[in-house]
Amino acid sequence: MSTQIEENIIHLDFVEEMKTSYRDYAMSVIIARALPDVRDGLKPVQRRILYAMNELGLSPDKPHRKCARIVGDTMGKYHPHGDSSIYDALVHLSEDYSLSLPLVDGHGNFGSIDGDSAAAMRYTEARLSEGAMTLLKDLNKGLVDFMPNFDDSEKEPVVLPATLPNLLINGTTGIAVGMATNIPPHNPGEVIDAAIAYIDRPGISLDKLMEYLPGPDFPTGGIIINPEEIRNIYEIGEGKLKVRAKTEIEKGDGGRQNIIITEIPYTVAGNKTKLVENLSTLMREKVFEEIYDVRDESSKEGIRIVIEVKKDRDVNNLLNGLFQKTSMEDTYSVNLLAVKEQQPIVFNLKSLLQEFLTFQEELYTREYTYRLDKAKNRREIVEGLLKATDVIDLIIEILRGSSSVKQAKACLMEGNIKDIKFKSYESKLEATRLNFTEAQADAILAMPLGRLIGLEILKLEGELKDLTEKIAEYELVLGSTNELHKRIKQRLREFKKAFPVPRRTMLASATVEKYVTEFKEEDIYLLIDRFGYTKCLDEAAYSRIAEDALSDYPYIVSMKNTDRLCLFTSAGNMYQIKAEKIPKCRFRDKGTLIHTLCKVDKEDILMYSSFEALFESQLLFTTKKGFIKLVSGAEFETNRSVISSTKLDDGDKVVGVTALTASQVLSNQMKVILLTAKKLSLGFPLSEVSEMKKTSRGVKAITLNAEDKLVFGSAVSTDTESFTYNGKQYNAKKIRNRKRGAKGNKAQL
Repeated sequence: MSTQIEENIIHLDFVEEMKTSYRDYAMSVIIARALPDVRDGLKPVQRRILYAMNELGLSPDKPHRKCARIVGDTMGKYHPHGDSSIYDALVHLSEDYSLSLPLVDGHGNFGSIDGDSAAAMRYTEARLSEGAMTLLKDLNKGLVDFMPNFDDSEKEPVVLPATLPNLLINGTTGIAVGMATNIPPHNPGEVIDAAIAYIDRPGISLDKLMEYLPGPDFPTGGIIINPEEIRNIYEIGEGKLKVRAKTEIEKGDGGRQNIIITEIPYTVAGNKTKLVENLSTLMREKVFEEIYDVRDESSKEGIRIVIEVKKDRDVNNLLNGLFQKTSMEDTYSVNLLAVKEQQPIVFNLKSLLQEFLTFQEELYTREYTYRLDKAKNRREIVEGLLKATDVIDLIIEILRGSSSVKQAKACLMEGNIKDIKFKSYESKLEATRLNFTEAQADAILAMPLGRLIGLEILKLEGELKDLTEKIAEYELVLGSTNELHKRIKQRLREFKKAFPVPRRTMLASATVEKYVTEFKEEDIYLLIDRFGYTKCLDEAAYSRIAEDALSDYPYIVSMKNTDRLCLFTSAGNMYQIKAEKIPKCRFRDKGTLIHTLCKVDKEDILMYSSFEALFESQLLFTTKKGFIKLVSGAEFETNRSVISSTKLDDGDKVVGVTALTASQVLSNQMKVILLTAKKLSLGFPLSEVSEMKKTSRGVKAITLNAEDKLVFGSAVSTDTESFTYNGKQYNAKKIRNRKRGAKGNKAQL
């Protein structure tokens, strides 16, 4: 028994099995899911949707049908995948902001360019558009091959008989395994002109071809600002286009100017609301101080996004910034990848037109072969009917003398008169000479007596003449490539008249100008309470505050809105915050916590200063271990958000930072006062403190006992009466002046 089980076990190499399975999966995604066929420009799901709609009879002149029915037929008969993905593909085929020539005529809520999603498939309806009929016409005339569906219960076309270059006109986007396609849409009329030019001159140069097809034409319009890249894309099949929104400048209210966005980049199509929200966010966060307001006034007449610009601001400079920091300018990556004979290939413009021409030659050959066969078959019948009218009496006699239709048919085709009764020998002899074909015999037997009227006979003679001319024409077309090309070009010109779409996307070279941050310089006031909440007020708002209300704010910093706020901490660090990053507010607002504006963690903030004031000052640093130094404010000039302000030994920290003017330092009217934890104090002239680098530790300011530490240090004028520390007042006049570095004396309260 075990031997039999072992014989049924298949031994596989795991690595090889993984390679094979993944390769099969990848090819399935590439060929059967994500990439379009170069002939009709459709992915399998799109082709199956259009075919299912055609089978349902949803032509442009018929009523719309529920999308749920269309999706159900597509999924049940041809595409055994998720209904949501099929419906998404159906909706995409109806989007006039995604396709130059929509293939589905939707009825109901099919979403919008804003980014609104379509209603559920049970609510919406659809039918084929006129553009779709160029891909489906004469589908039942053998123009393309059919293959079994997934369960062999139905037949579906391998490719649609597209007589319009749909791949170039509508473009496509798809992500497969290890590759992706991104073909931009083009103007139908321009593509047709280029196709006709290529048919006339297959050796036409790319530059000449681009006179007919200068570049992509996006349904959303916009401007391609690097048109010089288009030639390279058409030559090698890939590249990048920079697409910019189309804008206008209008006069607004209150002396302001308005930037009006009338067309958006193709990459934003289906997501316009996000662009408006992004612009509003940039306005609220003061990224662009110049913006006064943003609103969307778009309607059925078109897109209209209004950006109100503050008075006396540089509108062109703001536009440069918007192009750089928003999707008003975006990059569209082109990759002309499509499937040919089950292989993904990157095409260039000429090879795409060559594939279109080759496919058209095949389609038109099949079409005219079908027409020729049909005309010949009809001519055979008409000739038989005319021939029958000449011997109609004999035929009637045969019919009356026959016992069955089979017997009469045999006589008409082969002259077999066995068991047929004739009125005369002459009729019998004449019947033996009959030699109608089977098709003619069937037509004669089915011919109503009304066809024997003279007028009907004249019609048959006219039809025979017309058929003879058509057969000659069809044989001429099939026998001459030039004649075949004439028919292809004739139909293409008819399509150009049927779909007159003007060019919407401009091609204009434009340099990307750098945005220069623009501020209207003004005085601002920062009010910082003891908890670190900061209020930023303009001069007008500050002037309206009562003086007693300001007593709640131990730190008030006056500065320009172009300046920086500098914070010195006990950990020996200096933090910088750009004034533009501090949100303005009203006095009654709580304000913004300073810790959210910079990376100050648990460090105690000892001093606030504007950089402009700091640069002109000298800073007096005192530390817990009794070190002191003066540092020039110019040493703190940096673009970094945080730097070390002084060197500290292990266990040491800064206990005081005092900003002094140059005149204060040079005068002999300033002294240093120090206070320790054990209430010892020391004073000495400021002139005894040397100026040092910020990277130095400083010099000894006071001799401390092992258990003592410095808790306060500052510089005051010699006539200062008192100072406050930790809520208590100390007598500054009675602090004994001794030499720097001496031991302290008992401080007097």
